[in-house]
Order: sequence, then structure tokens, then C-alpha cells
Amino acid sequence: MLALWLALTASVSWGAADFLGGAKSRVVPLLTVVAISQLAGLALVAAVALPTHSLPDLRTALYGALAATAGLIAVAAFYRGMAIGTISVIAPVSATGVALPVTVGLARGERPGTLALIGIVLALVGVVLASAESDSVGQRSIAAGVPIALAAAFGFGVFFLALAKASEGHQALAASFVLRLTTAPLIVLALIAFRRPLTVARSQLHWLILVGVLDSGANVLFALATNRGLLSVISVVGSLYPVTTVVLAQTLLREHVGAHQRLGVVTALAGVALISGG
Repeated sequence: MLALWLALTASVSWGAADFLGGAKSRVVPLLTVVAISQLAGLALVAAVALPTHSLPDLRTALYGALAATAGLIAVAAFYRGMAIGTISVIAPVSATGVALPVTVGLARGERPGTLALIGIVLALVGVVLASAESDSVGQRSIAAGVPIALAAAFGFGVFFLALAKASEGHQALAASFVLRLTTAPLIVLALIAFRRPLTVARSQLHWLILVGVLDSGANVLFALATNRGLLSVISVVGSLYPVTTVVLAQTLLREHVGAHQRLGVVTALAGVALISGG
């Protein structure tokens, strides 16, 4: 049960970070949002990992670097999708990447209970219900930004798998440290390549730092959860971050969503309840 609560808390934290990151990408250059948030996350994890001597071994370093690269690409695509599309649509689509770790977990012999399996299906269905939107005459179409969100979904799927592998053997904190330590030079190279100065208005700076803190905190919680539960279950619970993102977008940005999207949120929550019971 502890693993489920860790994963669920991680999903809420990721959802809040994604909402803030996506919203700020509309007023702050994408690369600036990613750079400052990731560097803030590095400072947070380093402040915890170094004093506790939570340093990675070679396996953790390699898988952590893979998770970092996939995650950084996924986050950039995700924020870009939310900048040009509807947050309430892009967030659920990006979560479909959980199908990758679920498939791997089942293939390697994990056998969740019947209720948990039903919950996994419901959670996935709930996540994808928001991937379509209706126009003024009621016709369904692929929402703006969805192709980019699908690319982000694949990146997130690889991220979940690699982070779980990197965290084996009680290496959760070390894996999270590697994540941020890997993204730092990649961000610097991107800033140099695109000739973008790392400047941001003071009124936006604290929000971008908060994005990094929430994101890195979620990484640590998810890594801890994978050491205590089945990957096929934990990855689904962790992927429910769109529920938080959609609720925040509807509440704070007054985004219009259809009845099927609201149904998706309820379905996803029902899936979590069944996973917990199973």
C-alpha cells in the first residue's frame, strides 16, 4: 500500500509541475522554462543526495542517464504541446506512454490481481478519453498538439522503465541525482546551440523553480515506489498526473472540456481505487 501512496503522490506532484510548466511555456520561452526548472531540480536533489552519500553505482548511472535523456526530450515535447494546444487534452495523451512499462512488467512475469488488472484498464481508458475534442458542429478531430504529445508519451514510457531499473537496490535517491546531473550539461548545450540567454522576468522565476522542485520530488517518490511494488501497477498510478493537470487547467484557466473528458477523469480515479483494492 505504501508503494501505491508514493506513486499517487508522485502523480499529483508531476501533474502540478506539468500544469505550471505548460502554462508558463505560453509566456516564457520553452527552453528557458526547461532550463531553469531542471537546474532548480538538480539543486534540490543534490542538497539531499550529497550529505547522505547517496551516490550511484555504474548500473544506476547508465540507466539514470538514459532516463534523464528520454525524460528531458519528453518534457520539452510535452510543454510544447501544451503551449500550442489545450492542456486538458495534451496531458492525458502524453500519459499513454505508460503502456510501455505495463507491457514490460507483465512480460517479465508480474501478475497483479484481477481487480488491479481491471483498474489498470480503466485508468488507461480514462487517460485517453481526453485525446479527442469536438468542433462547433460536434465532429471529433485530433486536437492541436496531439502528435507532439504522442512523441512525449513514448519518451515518458522509456523514462518510467529506465528510472525503475536505475532505482533497483535502494538507489532511488542516487538515480534521481543522476537524472538531474545528466540534464544539466544537455541544457547548457541546448542554450549554446540555440544561442538563447538564460534570462527570465523576476515575476516568473519563482514559478519555474517550483516546477523543478515538484518534478524532482515526484521523481524521487516514483523511484521509491518502484522498489516497493509491481512496475505494471506503480507505473499506471504514477501516470495519473493528467488528472491533476486537467483539474488545475479547468479550475484556474477555465479551459472548456467536453463531457467525455470529465468522464475520463472519473474513470481514471475509479481505476486507481481498483488498483489499490487489488
